[in-house]
Amino acid sequence: MSDWVTYAYAVLCPAQDLGTVLRGVDGVAGAPVRLVPGGSGTAPAAAVGSVPAEDFREDALRRHLEDLDWLEAVARAHHSVIEALAARTTVLPLRLATVYLDDGRVAAMLREEADAFAHALRRLAGHLEWGVKIYVEPPPDTRTSDAAVDAPAEGLGPGRAYLRARRSQRHTRDASYQAARQAAERVEAIGRAMAADHARHRVQQGELAVGTGENVVNDAYLLARDSAADFRTRIVDAVRDLPGVRIDVTGPWAPYSFAALPGAQPPVTDRAP
Repeated sequence: MSDWVTYAYAVLCPAQDLGTVLRGVDGVAGAPVRLVPGGSGTAPAAAVGSVPAEDFREDALRRHLEDLDWLEAVARAHHSVIEALAARTTVLPLRLATVYLDDGRVAAMLREEADAFAHALRRLAGHLEWGVKIYVEPPPDTRTSDAAVDAPAEGLGPGRAYLRARRSQRHTRDASYQAARQAAERVEAIGRAMAADHARHRVQQGELAVGTGENVVNDAYLLARDSAADFRTRIVDAVRDLPGVRIDVTGPWAPYSFAALPGAQPPVTDRAP
């Protein structure tokens, strides 16, 4: 078996100057990125690179996926290649660490799935992905309420003042969740009117969550390039009057959430072991 295997980043529509674009991009393991044609000049092609086989055999890959530094480096390189391609043409991103024995296996996959790939690329042409995350902001710091208890007002004792402060906090939190539900309904309505597709993801928790608040909606929308600015404006405006809610609109991204395709991933026997 060769000491190198072929790492596949994405299936794409061939376009002029892609070779020039890719010459400025380092792929996984610092390897240059090249194109594997799937047939004629207009047939879907694939962006690939050569990576050490010892790092991508099944047993080694299983160990590497537990190494967060290694995984982050591969994910960053994978993403940078796809984003460079998406700036020039329509892409179908492949899953992280999709590897084949050689370029010939990639070309065979492209031929076998040519019709399905062509259909998916036509559907995504002129579109990019935008993310919408909704957060419920935390209620005021409980220490503020506790401080108020130290100086009870209106003749309340410390115990009753404390309970009143806690009830107020619960009320504020409940109101924020209700506002978040309204925000989600408004965002979905805008999405139905403007987006070509909608994908719902798991909410982000722990280290994946960004900033303050609890992530309660983590969705993606497939938007035509020329409608993205209006979409962003309408989303932000839709929640201005909702207290306790924060919304983040991110993008544009390559259409990761909309690239799933039955049969698009090669059978296990075609991958590098």
